[in-house]
Amino acid sequence: MTAAPGLRRNRDFLLLWTGAGLGQLAWRADSIVYPLLVLWHTGSPAQAGLVGLAVQLPQLVAQLPAGVLVDRWNRRRTMLACDAGRALLTGALAAGLLLGHWSLPVLLAVAFLEGALGVFHRLADRALVRTVVHPDDLSAALSRHEARGRAAGLIGQPAGTALFALLRWLPFVFTTLAYLVSLISVWGIRATAPPAARRRERSLTAELADGVRAAWSDRFLRVVMFLVAGSNVLFQVFTLAVIMIIHDAGGSPAAVGVVMAMSGAGGVAGALTGNAWTSRLSTRAVVITGFAAWAVLIPLAVPARHPVLLGLLYALMSYIGAVFNVAGAIYQVRTTPDAQQGRVASVLALLGSGANALGPAAGGAALSAAGTGHVLLGLGAVMLALAVVAVLSPSLRAPAPDAVAHMETV
Repeated sequence: MTAAPGLRRNRDFLLLWTGAGLGQLAWRADSIVYPLLVLWHTGSPAQAGLVGLAVQLPQLVAQLPAGVLVDRWNRRRTMLACDAGRALLTGALAAGLLLGHWSLPVLLAVAFLEGALGVFHRLADRALVRTVVHPDDLSAALSRHEARGRAAGLIGQPAGTALFALLRWLPFVFTTLAYLVSLISVWGIRATAPPAARRRERSLTAELADGVRAAWSDRFLRVVMFLVAGSNVLFQVFTLAVIMIIHDAGGSPAAVGVVMAMSGAGGVAGALTGNAWTSRLSTRAVVITGFAAWAVLIPLAVPARHPVLLGLLYALMSYIGAVFNVAGAIYQVRTTPDAQQGRVASVLALLGSGANALGPAAGGAALSAAGTGHVLLGLGAVMLALAVVAVLSPSLRAPAPDAVAHMETV
């Protein structure tokens, strides 16, 4: 490529953006439907938390090996295989539910496998962007990818709950079709590139270790990511608590969809304004203010029993989370050598999103034992403790100046 053709005229980018976006949309829909399906079948928050664990567990166990393997394999073919596998899984599940067959072990297996394939698909998608766009268009392409992910979150979970409210098997028909369209879109991509340097003399473990060392060597990034990992566990518990509040009050799955839609809107707003916040406040100030605000907002869910009030709280919390995501992504991209981007990104995803896998099971057990009110107050206290850690940590007082000075939404 010798000249930047512009993303609107870039056929391969549009196919990639559309296909991978549909895959994200499908996964976001399924991620909320799985625990809803269990909860409305059994009424057990513990079992709902267990299937939530199966949904999120691939974020914990698949990130690091996927980061290395995606760099070794053909990215387009990896995405095609993942789309085909996910379509088969959700299609079979939809058929089973339509015929009246329901099994918790089967649901756990399907949820886990769909999530694992999604990890590989998302990493391959991000890596393939560099192949299909001109270097001058890369920043804009990554910006659109971020916006696409936020839109998938905004639409996916409400769509999943709305379809679930109509027919229990309907969300999985929708996601099967979405994965098939994604497969067709990715199939149409013409630009190809050979796999990255294979480093055949090095083992998978050695390459994983390189990524871990690179991420660990940045003290500022290390502390922030552990704080975010802790908050992500708390948010998984918070989400399950909100669902339980609505369920116990006699609400419908559609009410859960309203809350998730409002949360998604808050996340989109945060993504759009994240650069403005990071250009006005130091990264340390963003972190401390965000955790303090979360600590105040979480306990307010105790008296806020109406779905709209819960949605407003969730929207504010998602707004803050989106600002964090923008700031963290920019910092990581600016400070990580290009040759280590994939592996470092997988390490950070393990610490951040991977921590989500711990929340559902712990949340289900805690809610069963203590009830929503006590759990929410406890979550607020733990979040406040994380804010105190941020205030006292010397590693957060001097982030890399170049990364902060040049922050922009990517």
